[in-house]
Amino acid sequence: MAKLKLPGVVSGLGVTFRTMMKPAVTVQYPHEREDPPARARGVIALKEENCTVCMLCARQCPDWCIYIEGHKEKRPPRRPGGRDRTVSVLDRFDIDYALCMYCGICVEVCPFDALFWSPEYEYSEEKIADLLHDKDRLNQWMETVPEAPPLEVGAQAQKK
Repeated sequence: MAKLKLPGVVSGLGVTFRTMMKPAVTVQYPHEREDPPARARGVIALKEENCTVCMLCARQCPDWCIYIEGHKEKRPPRRPGGRDRTVSVLDRFDIDYALCMYCGICVEVCPFDALFWSPEYEYSEEKIADLLHDKDRLNQWMETVPEAPPLEVGAQAQKK
């Protein structure tokens, strides 16, 4: 004959009863929108004028979801008597969010601060082909990128 485990059943029912008495914390999503945490990863935004077509982000991407194309142009010298400069110009910068795993390596590895995390997460599409965002669409996400938090006391800003 099995020994009755009455204290275990009673304590389990006690946990259930206490949980039932707490108010619900469910957010009714389409009607109510909860702000994501400060460091949440949403969509990657591109600041096009900072991109030098160095390809570091595309080479470091484990999913190979970043496509970059550019060309070189001659520019006049910055100082009188100097040589003409060769500048890389960005032609194409696409990120395929159907492949992206949101690891953030591209944002971290960019030495020119051209890529940023935006907290926006509502960019689903009906067709998977529409998840390929071009540089114009990525540039639009820059409007949603929050300001950088202030430095901690005693920290020094990087000199550029």
